[in-house]
Amino acid sequence: MLLLIAVALAALQAHSHPAPPPSTSPASLDELVKRPVPLRTGIGSAHDAVSTKSPRAQAFYDQGLACLHSFVWLEAARSFNEALRADPALAMAHAGLSIAYTELNAPAAARAALDRAKSLAAGASEHDRRHIAARALQADAEQAAGESPRLIDYRAALDQALTSFPDDEEFWLLRGLAESPDPANRGQGSVAASVRYYQKALALAPAHLAAHHYLTHAYENSGQVTQALAEGAAYAKMAPAVPHARHMHAHNLRRTGRIAEAIDEFRAADTLAAEYFRAEAVPVEYDWHYQHNLDLLASSYQYVGQMAAAEALFARSFGIRSSLVVQEFNKRAWPEYLVARGRAREALDAALVLAAHRSPVVSAIGHIEAGRAQLALGRFKEAADESNAALRLMRGAPEGAGLAATPLKALQGEFFLRTGKRDQARPLLEQVAREVRAAPGPDAWTQALFTLEAIARAAREAGDWDLARWAAAEMVDHDAQYAGSHLALALVAEHAGDTKTAAAERSLVEQYWRNADRGLPELKKQ
Repeated sequence: MLLLIAVALAALQAHSHPAPPPSTSPASLDELVKRPVPLRTGIGSAHDAVSTKSPRAQAFYDQGLACLHSFVWLEAARSFNEALRADPALAMAHAGLSIAYTELNAPAAARAALDRAKSLAAGASEHDRRHIAARALQADAEQAAGESPRLIDYRAALDQALTSFPDDEEFWLLRGLAESPDPANRGQGSVAASVRYYQKALALAPAHLAAHHYLTHAYENSGQVTQALAEGAAYAKMAPAVPHARHMHAHNLRRTGRIAEAIDEFRAADTLAAEYFRAEAVPVEYDWHYQHNLDLLASSYQYVGQMAAAEALFARSFGIRSSLVVQEFNKRAWPEYLVARGRAREALDAALVLAAHRSPVVSAIGHIEAGRAQLALGRFKEAADESNAALRLMRGAPEGAGLAATPLKALQGEFFLRTGKRDQARPLLEQVAREVRAAPGPDAWTQALFTLEAIARAAREAGDWDLARWAAAEMVDHDAQYAGSHLALALVAEHAGDTKTAAAERSLVEQYWRNADRGLPELKKQ
């Protein structure tokens, strides 16, 4: 389908933009990971008896393990380094560091840590040697990516380890993680097949926080929202001082319609993170989760019609640099929000910042969002230019093109819609709706809702009221508790002169946006 863009717009040229300046920080990663760290409370419990005679080393190893299981990569690295200060021969601490450094985007340090773990393994227990060997196989699989023979070897090694150590909850957890087709998955990509392994780990160690965390992701990704909510609540209770734990609970509160409670939990996560940054003098760019939480908190305020709060948070998130491509890609939320608020010129400025990014995938989504802004401004040739620029970038970076494929289809569909090619627009936009609604996880669920809303808005602006009616129905089917879903239906009914339906839908809009900003334009009848 992406080839269609090139065919339709082959004669048009793309924009090019200079790269942004590199990010700077008052503290280097190497300095941060080596800072001393205390034993913390409120982060949940994890334990794996490793080859050390030092109680202090064991305690800090366990803390590092708990942090790994909560995706708190910087604190995990600090804890493992603290364990090594107590016992420099603790091979498992180096193995843990290899994961933390990988997630902190420090591949050279990760390789060095794993090499050190392997060199020290001869003096460790059989348990530790098996774990280190498994970590080495996992790292090899991460380099190969996808369902490679190396991933199969890694799974087989874990199965063999479980034969020898059937009561080791860490091996059960790792085996559950390994069910994901992505060997670099740390839990977010947990699948339905992971559940039985996590449940076994939980049965062996009920006080261990990780099984609840990973079960939350596995249930989310398989559409079992009630189970995800229960596991997320258990995880948040076990680790109340961990921002990600509070954030995970908020995920599913929002997904089940408990939006006010979700906002409270997202805010709690934000407060915990902000306090940590102040207390520890840690730059926010080293914590991927902080920015991600800001985005979801912002979209939650957008959901309830509190646009002033949403705007401040989206703008703050947009201004934070990240070393993670996915996080930079997700900055598309800011120009998307601006287009939705009728501020296409501002959206274009923000999109062009992304288009200038050094990552081809982030640059591609910047061009796509710039194209959407150009369409909203009625500049069709310029929108086509942006589409072609995005397509060329995606062809040059096929490993990341999947992230931008559906947004590019949405742009193409809207281009056809606004240029009078309705027969070409509708099938493409219907395909976009199917793809976004099928994407797993609560973040994708919310993104799907706003994508459907954008389709409905574009259809109304283009005068395609049949498509607008269809998109509104899709919104209600996707989330009947969102005021915007009922607003879309009300606008269609008003256009058709169906005053009864329009009044009923307007009543639901007022109910669901009862705490919205005063003067919210959507609450005024057109």
